[in-house]
Amino acid sequence: MPSKPASAPSRKSRPLIERMLRIHQALQTGDYPNASQLAKDLEVSTKSIYRDIEFMRDRLDLPVAYDASRNGFHYTQEVGSFPTLQITEGELFALLVAEKALQQYRGTNFEKPLVSAFRKMADSLPETVSLNLAEWEQSISFRTSAEPILDLEIFDKLARATACRQQLQLIYRKPGQTGAESRTVDPYHLANINGEWFLFAFDHLRNDVRTFAPARIQEITPTGETFIRPQKFSLQKRLRDSFGVHAGPGEYSIRIRFDELVADYIREKKWHPSQQLVELPDGSVELRLKLSSLVEIQRWVLGWAGNAVVLEPPQLVEGIRQAAATMLGNYTVAPGSSG
Repeated sequence: MPSKPASAPSRKSRPLIERMLRIHQALQTGDYPNASQLAKDLEVSTKSIYRDIEFMRDRLDLPVAYDASRNGFHYTQEVGSFPTLQITEGELFALLVAEKALQQYRGTNFEKPLVSAFRKMADSLPETVSLNLAEWEQSISFRTSAEPILDLEIFDKLARATACRQQLQLIYRKPGQTGAESRTVDPYHLANINGEWFLFAFDHLRNDVRTFAPARIQEITPTGETFIRPQKFSLQKRLRDSFGVHAGPGEYSIRIRFDELVADYIREKKWHPSQQLVELPDGSVELRLKLSSLVEIQRWVLGWAGNAVVLEPPQLVEGIRQAAATMLGNYTVAPGSSG
């Protein structure tokens, strides 16, 4: 390749892939274009042209060569098509939706590299497609009403230790406790479930896999030991019979009747892989589930504020009754107060 002349100031720069595609088309003509000519046509510096051609030759394996006698570049053999990113409008739209969904990773160490990757893909597309992407950005969004509060330093250490299989010592506070305790764990998996992060780890104190909320970890220290994650560990199997993250040893057949005021909300979602819906004559609907724990389903039923009635099992019926009585007692008007 000839010595590179001084580069001219860059004016309006086109996306990288579009520039290389234009260079490819110029080479296909067999007119032996040189760097100065290409730089003028594409409104970039000759330095950018040399860099693009080098990328085309070394990274895309295109047979680009310089002919000193013709003072220009050419293909040394026939090239059928340019190996650029082929993407349909539907695929691009799906990428946009995925990029918007990244908001659930906001505040974590995944945010910046993921956003950067999507931006690079968008920048590599032709300007006409990038324009459509910009228009779509105004029409789709994701919103979370309650964002988890995370200590980014602790979360970053958790993510790295989980990926590298490094044993950790945690200072962890369990729900409802004022004090914290030390736990030595092998971090198996970090999962975002319904917008919240959870660490699934082997707890050496309990000699079992337990669930930890990163927000409750006060300190984290590598022990210097590594571990081998058991092949039999599967988060999907572990949570198969749970209603969220709590898996238990029980086997419960759940039946809940939702009145006609909220029945459509139940019909419009798949709440659990085991669910069955039974339509009732009055417009209400019965939801049937198979679960291993009642902890999360009880809280969920209470959130329907009386529009849901538990039919089975008796343990869940009694749990709802006691919780409702406690709530009613908390709202009893005190003697002498107004209201």
